[in-house]
Amino acid sequence: MAKVELIGIGKVYDGAVRAVDNANIVVEDKEFVVFVGPSGCGKSTTLRMIAGLEEITEGELRIDGELMNEVAPKDRNIAMVFQNYALYPHMTVYENMAFGLRINKVPKKEIDERVQNAAKILDIDKLLERKPKHLSGGQRQRVAVGRAIVRNPKVFLFDEPLSNLDAKLRVQMRAEISSLHHRLNATMIYVTHDQVEAMTMADKIVVYKDGKIQQTGTPLDLYNNPCNKFVAGFIGSPPMNFLLVRVIEDGGSLILDEGTFKIKPSQWHIEALKNYTGHELYFGIRPEDLRYAENPAGENIMPLTVTVVEPLGADTTLWLSTNTQKLVARTEPTHNFYVDQNVHFVPDMEKARYFDKDNEFAILQNAEK
Repeated sequence: MAKVELIGIGKVYDGAVRAVDNANIVVEDKEFVVFVGPSGCGKSTTLRMIAGLEEITEGELRIDGELMNEVAPKDRNIAMVFQNYALYPHMTVYENMAFGLRINKVPKKEIDERVQNAAKILDIDKLLERKPKHLSGGQRQRVAVGRAIVRNPKVFLFDEPLSNLDAKLRVQMRAEISSLHHRLNATMIYVTHDQVEAMTMADKIVVYKDGKIQQTGTPLDLYNNPCNKFVAGFIGSPPMNFLLVRVIEDGGSLILDEGTFKIKPSQWHIEALKNYTGHELYFGIRPEDLRYAENPAGENIMPLTVTVVEPLGADTTLWLSTNTQKLVARTEPTHNFYVDQNVHFVPDMEKARYFDKDNEFAILQNAEK
């Protein structure tokens, strides 16, 4: 397989529209890297530059140390799986998988061995004589993946391959692609707008916004130490809550004043927050880090009103409001909640995150006790 390096990669359309700006990414050999971000953020454009389907405006692309900027797509030894499968409707599954090998004049016996082996790996060996119109969406996706496998490429590229599938099938295919990565020991780069796919599949995640990389790291790195408000809100489901609070001193203690309630930051956060005394900032807390207080007592009590109840079986998601702001909590299913109910929650202040109101950078990134 191969190591992929993007060094200052940029893409500019018509001399004015900057789709990707100074992307610096290293995909190690056999690593599974996911590019994630909202629509139009530049992730698919970056993938297409790696594939050679888009011209690189700035920077260098290297695969195994070799400069690839001017190398034709067919000579990069890369296989790409598209969102729309791109199967030939008049060909059987076998013919679709074998087509690229025949074009490259691979011997017939070797073609058959590769196709049969890939079909067994993907559990489509009984479908080889069918045509695409007789396949389900998940089966078509397997064929598209199989067509990539038979080429034995250095790098696999996936461009939102599961977005056309229903929710249940997406979960199944997600697991199958992850399993395939481990079985093939392949270098894979995967693009998605779904942060759940990114969290569950990736060795490393690259978060994009507006053509710029916001943060790169392991799923848990990004979850526990987001570098800014965007990453904190994008990674995690339901996303992190952000409440605008004012930092004040009250009786010699540092306090976060939301307007409806006041809470005290954790002792190990105080030093970093002192500089914000008298100013507003964003207090970030994840839904799973809010504890329902059936009999409220003590510090950091947040009086809230239930606006929506979403029972999910294993847990219940509550949409809540203060007098002026909204937030979400994940609770045990044993409690019965109803709309307009007045409730109290206590945040785990050790897990709180804080973000500058103006630039939205994390105030406590990588802070430790």
